[in-house]
Amino acid sequence: MLVITSAEDVTADLVISVLSERRVHVARVDPADIGPELMFYSCIGDHSPTWGGRLRTPSRDIVLENVWAVYYRRPSPWRFEGLEKQAREFAVAEARHGLSGLLYNLPNCRYVNHPTDIGRADFKIAQLQVAARFGLKIPRSLVTNDVTQARKFVSEPAIYKSFRGAPTAPEGNVAAIWTQRITPRDLDDSLSVTAQLFQEEVHKIADARVTVIGRAVFASSIITPDGALDWRSGDWDELLYEPIAVPEPIRDSLYEYLDHFGLVFGCFDFAIGAGNGSGQSPDSWTFIECNPNGQWGWLPDSNAMAEAFADVLLEGWDHE
Repeated sequence: MLVITSAEDVTADLVISVLSERRVHVARVDPADIGPELMFYSCIGDHSPTWGGRLRTPSRDIVLENVWAVYYRRPSPWRFEGLEKQAREFAVAEARHGLSGLLYNLPNCRYVNHPTDIGRADFKIAQLQVAARFGLKIPRSLVTNDVTQARKFVSEPAIYKSFRGAPTAPEGNVAAIWTQRITPRDLDDSLSVTAQLFQEEVHKIADARVTVIGRAVFASSIITPDGALDWRSGDWDELLYEPIAVPEPIRDSLYEYLDHFGLVFGCFDFAIGAGNGSGQSPDSWTFIECNPNGQWGWLPDSNAMAEAFADVLLEGWDHE
């Protein structure tokens, strides 16, 4: 089994630990290590209709056609340190199409999740439309770079959220753009520079993180002691978690959502509204987004999730 991720990925460590306990041979690879620390070759033709070859790291020698499952997590960005800009851009493109092209097209291989499916499901535009298609309640939303349209939309209680968050600063510092309330007076013509996402504010009593792995569903309500609009913005050690039952219609819609994108796993975020059973009724659940390659290692039931990942990765594997 191949785990594609960075060396620092502690979430992947949980799954690798479970697989090792089940006596599964696991090879961990970060494509960004390409070079002397990661060598590979692969051939096709001469009566072979699929690519076959080997990938070698200091600790692993992997026969590519023998890889029967891939857990795709979070590989490092391509590095190619020391190359000037044009040469680096060329090396990145060639590595992406060459090495990644091989790793994304291993024959008869189960992917959790396939990176192309992750990419397709990563657009919030698609997420909201697909969620609504399968019966999930979504917030009224506007995507625009037109300040007039934006001012009209936010005349009612509304929030702004970024599509992808802030990029890493040149000195390596990580920044964040939290969801925030917005009013017409906050907007000016600078809005036209790029795309902006506005949504109606959902009045909630809690958030919910629902992690679906295969057909296993793990759900926790998340409550911020200070009632923050965005639970990610504060001290995560102060967040309050409680198990929450996912109404059956919501659960069924999540299965349909994942199947639509060809995903095995997804981390769904919901806002839980007051009234209507406070989470017991599907009407109190508002879909916010789904991260098709989200983090889950920090959640209270992460050990059970790691077992579920091992189950789906090993599905159909002949242990003999």
